[in-house]
Amino acid sequence: MISRKILLLLITVVSTVFGSVGCSLERNFEVEAKVPASVMRTQTKRANVPYVPTPQRVVEAMLELAQVNSNDVIYDLGSGDGRIPITAVQKYNARRAVGVEINPRLVQESRTNAQKIGVSDRVEFKQQDLFQTDLGDATVVTLYLLPNVNLRLRPKLLKELKPGTRIVSHSFDMGNWKPQQVVRIRGRTLYLWVVPEQIPTNLTS
Repeated sequence: MISRKILLLLITVVSTVFGSVGCSLERNFEVEAKVPASVMRTQTKRANVPYVPTPQRVVEAMLELAQVNSNDVIYDLGSGDGRIPITAVQKYNARRAVGVEINPRLVQESRTNAQKIGVSDRVEFKQQDLFQTDLGDATVVTLYLLPNVNLRLRPKLLKELKPGTRIVSHSFDMGNWKPQQVVRIRGRTLYLWVVPEQIPTNLTS
């Protein structure tokens, strides 16, 4: 039979544990309540596209597939540590490159990498939701996202990009928009599209 003293001790421990959990949950809900809805939505979008670095040889293959040259302005959507924009200006002499990344830590890492290599005068990194980015001056767009994100992004690309703009996606296609070229390198698949003069209506929805 449990003594009165032990029983009281058990009740005290249980009350303390549940009280602490309750306080912790209340604090978490208070923090969430102060976060703007737009930020919560953005964080959710980012969570749907985990950061997986592209191997450097695949980075170069993407830029070669797009035939990047000194006239090009590159936009890398979901730019991670900045390796695609940095390589575009360093090795392929792109006129300018822009990385768009929602994660502030990766944006800072990218800026540091560009400074170390000495290309920060031609590379810009934006902490931004890629769906809110103005792509109007891009001549090349690179992607390593997910199939559903590519499909959601497709109407924006076709609306904002000029005819002749090249789009290269690592690993994932864009549904019924047939790529002009498909390249396989080291077990990876790369897709190339060129924005047409006349855009089929079935691709804009």
